[in-house]
Amino acid sequence: MIPALILILSAVAYRIAAGLLIHSGTALWLSNFAPLAAIALCGAAYFPAKFKFTVPLGALFVSDLILNYIYGAPLLQAQMLGHYIAFFLIGLLGLAIQDRASLKTLLPASILGSTIFYLVVNTFSWLSEPGYAKNFAGLIQAQTVGLSQYSATPTWMFFRNTLLSDLFFTLLFVACMNFGRRTSRTRAGEALPRAA
Repeated sequence: MIPALILILSAVAYRIAAGLLIHSGTALWLSNFAPLAAIALCGAAYFPAKFKFTVPLGALFVSDLILNYIYGAPLLQAQMLGHYIAFFLIGLLGLAIQDRASLKTLLPASILGSTIFYLVVNTFSWLSEPGYAKNFAGLIQAQTVGLSQYSATPTWMFFRNTLLSDLFFTLLFVACMNFGRRTSRTRAGEALPRAA
């Protein structure tokens, strides 16, 4: 329970700090460089059943509420639904590989998860955002350049950052899990009584 809470608090703190830096214009390179998709993927692969979806979606929800409050946006927005759907799908991907979770299965799954997130979120934006034409050209615009009023950064560059952050945080998550397992085995070995 405690590691899951620490992970939620860390993800929320990171996302809020990055959001504030991006909003101030001092760290635009952090756009979409976040740990939440990696937590959704690896959490579903490694966590006990009751934490597989609650930890990643809880971290997303708490950080969404705080960032929306800071930005003066409505606390709940239709756009948030696309993110939750994407993270749920990424979690399902983690569930599918939970019995063989390792670096060699999670890194390719991370790339697939980044692609799922990108396609779902941008398609949802295309469907819900009135600035996009509701035709194939509007869909292509949503998937490649986005709307100019939101950012000077094209959406394909957000995908690049999503991909890099998902790979980085998945690698970090797996390294931490392996370190934790090794430490637990070492402690268990030290606790065994020695033969006389």
